[in-house]
Amino acid sequence: MAPCPVLQKERLFQSGRHTYRIPALLHLPQQNTLLAFAEKRASKKDEHAELIVLRRGTYDVSAHWVQWQDQEVVAQAQLEGHRSMNPCPLYDEKTGTLFLFFIAVLGQVTEHHQLHMGHNVARLCHVTSTDHGKTWSPATDLTDSAIGSAQREWATFAVSPGHGLQLHNKPQSLVLPAYAYRKLPSQRGPVPFAFCFISHDHGLTWQRGNFVAPDTLECQVAEVRVGGQRVLYLNARSSLRARVQAEGTSDGLDFKEVQLVKQLVEPPHGCHGSVIGFPNPRAGLDSWDTWLLYSHPADSTHRSNLSVYLNKQPPDALAWSKPRQLASGSCAYSDLQSMGAGPDGSPLFGCLYESDNYQEIIFLMFTLKQAFPAEVLPQ
Repeated sequence: MAPCPVLQKERLFQSGRHTYRIPALLHLPQQNTLLAFAEKRASKKDEHAELIVLRRGTYDVSAHWVQWQDQEVVAQAQLEGHRSMNPCPLYDEKTGTLFLFFIAVLGQVTEHHQLHMGHNVARLCHVTSTDHGKTWSPATDLTDSAIGSAQREWATFAVSPGHGLQLHNKPQSLVLPAYAYRKLPSQRGPVPFAFCFISHDHGLTWQRGNFVAPDTLECQVAEVRVGGQRVLYLNARSSLRARVQAEGTSDGLDFKEVQLVKQLVEPPHGCHGSVIGFPNPRAGLDSWDTWLLYSHPADSTHRSNLSVYLNKQPPDALAWSKPRQLASGSCAYSDLQSMGAGPDGSPLFGCLYESDNYQEIIFLMFTLKQAFPAEVLPQ
């Protein structure tokens, strides 16, 4: 299967003396700006993560091209004695506040050590910006206020990498996807559960939502509108050889209809994937106001062949299309953003993904018509 045509393909982070992993992408439509985040590491190992870095892109609407600036370090996004991991940006369009969430993990303590000892050393943190990421506030540690005594019941936790979500029907509500390894008396070892952190006051305070299901890890959420009703859709990594999805309440506190999506395969041990909602380009012809796009390696045996899948009837788990390949060969984590209309009139998307055995992080820009030409009405 040949990769689909794209408008732009550009390497943003190249490993050399350092390794770059865990991409996160954010689109600021009013500023025609893209922010690409990643972890800067001393090696590929998680315990060798150091800082979060950023590249800023300006989208030229007439040329349909993103001009990227040089790499910079988000120096404020760290706690002393900790390494910064899992960048997760979220933009509040009402207040103009840009949040960059991350976890700060003590020294070089590994996730394996935390799971073995049952003792969490990760902290939930964020920095904020009121000038679209040009300058940042000092880091705020939210762990005690957002998690509280539940920390004692977790072996470790993390925010999911990639972007967070502001709800359209409740713009004061912000949703931050996450997961935790819970220490359950009935289990021999900690068990991962996806969930969301929720704010109902534009990010001033945060609370924990309820857990989705066992064997769910890194996740992303999208808001889906079907016939006037809004549903929060969650798609999570699992070790079950396929993705797990769930339908959430309008505020993201609870999830139901948890099911395995066999069409969305996982390699052994799973891999992070990205999901976004975007306006149905055939609006008015059916009852679905929102379609979903999902990116993930399509190979069930290795992290390879990054592809996108389309769902025109969300949250129906059986409505996912066959994969359309974006990139061949070694590919892993990715993050998607919707960018309005492309030059062919169909929805435009940006994708930031890991490639070449974690040697580089690449930005792709493509349209729905390029990826799924049969699904777009003729102009």
